[in-house]
Amino acid sequence: MPDWDPEAFENGLIADMRAHGGEITHGPLAGQPLLVLSMTGAKSGQPRRVILTYTRDDGDYIVAGSKSGAPTDPVWLNNLRANPSVTIEARNTTFPATARIVDDADRAQLWAAHVAALPHFGEYPKKAGRIIPVVRLTPRRST
Repeated sequence: MPDWDPEAFENGLIADMRAHGGEITHGPLAGQPLLVLSMTGAKSGQPRRVILTYTRDDGDYIVAGSKSGAPTDPVWLNNLRANPSVTIEARNTTFPATARIVDDADRAQLWAAHVAALPHFGEYPKKAGRIIPVVRLTPRRST
């Protein structure tokens, strides 16, 4: 059995998204709302990317640092803390955005809406044993 290649998997997802107007058409993520988040590595300073499920709130994109219910935060959260200027590709449109990990008051409302739209996220806090960070990605207007 061949080793799993995460980069090949991500490249296949992105190719599927781009070929179908931003929609995933096959595999375990088919039908999920996905975006490609590009950022700068906190330690390396090198370009990094991650594919995330999202919801929307007032024109912003909302993502969760769930790491599928793992007990630790995903590495990409450290990248956003260090460098909140990001690029989003969603629905075949690419644009700059600013990332902000939301505070407790906003987090509760955004988390509830995220779980309502994507129920599988509901099990992650118990599985992880931690509060799942919620990130607001606000598109930046071109000047």
